[in-house]
Amino acid sequence: MRRASVSIDVSLEEPLERYLAHQEVKPPLAALFQTALLEFLRSRGYVAPSSPLKITPAPRGSGEIDISQRHDEYLAGS
Repeated sequence: MRRASVSIDVSLEEPLERYLAHQEVKPPLAALFQTALLEFLRSRGYVAPSSPLKITPAPRGSGEIDISQRHDEYLAGS
């Protein structure tokens, strides 16, 4: 991981502090900057957009009625 020092403009200090004050669990500043940079690069086409999770439900009458409870076993192939 590349390390970088970041200076925060005085105009961003107060909004940043307000954001952090509203968080139940305050994220580390490094995580905030990584997320912001990722979104910036994604919006300009340098990072591929994340694809949504696609789940295909079993056909009606597949014979399995407990998949929501035993999903780990089914995914493991047991």
